Amino acid sequence: MHKPPHVIEIYLQPGEYWFGDEDTRIRTILGSCVAITLWHPHKRIGGMCHFMLPARNHQSRAGPAPTMAPDGRYGDEAVRLLCEEIERSGSCATEFEAKLFGGGRMFRPGPQRLHRPGAMTRDSATDSIHDRNIEAGRELMRRHGIRVVAEHLGGLGHRQVVFDIWSGHAWMKHTPLPAETVSQLEEHGDVL
Repeated sequence: MHKPPHVIEIYLQPGEYWFGDEDTRIRTILGSCVAITLWHPHKRIGGMCHFMLPARNHQSRAGPAPTMAPDGRYGDEAVRLLCEEIERSGSCATEFEAKLFGGGRMFRPGPQRLHRPGAMTRDSATDSIHDRNIEAGRELMRRHGIRVVAEHLGGLGHRQVVFDIWSGHAWMKHTPLPAETVSQLEEHGDVL
């Protein structure tokens, strides 16, 4: 994991993406978010996105959503931004290899609410964001015809990811949740 001295290092915050050449290393830290790395094995170019939600909610009572600039916080838009960079490089998305990381369960489930007499339920929109992010990442790769060569998704805890564009290698460190948090999840029947 030695970095040559001329290589720039980029740290991605949630909602950011970066596309660069072989003089680039990209880092990020993930919880329920998903990071996708894309790498061209012959040109040694590639990038990474770090998205928080699968897609933007365009539903509005006032009518259709206005046209907005793509936002990297949303998986579909983050991948579109990377694909625009790929096109600018004179390449095709199907020439790239993908690796997917993240989608971990990070918190104790949300409060229960009464759904019908005698039954309790959780807010599925917040309790399953990690699963929805995982499925969105996989589906986006299928939709764009990008081959997934590796993934480390789901489970409990967070991940640190380092992606070296000069080699296409990605390193990942998974840190599980503390035992106390896992016990609380098990009590609620929410361990994956």
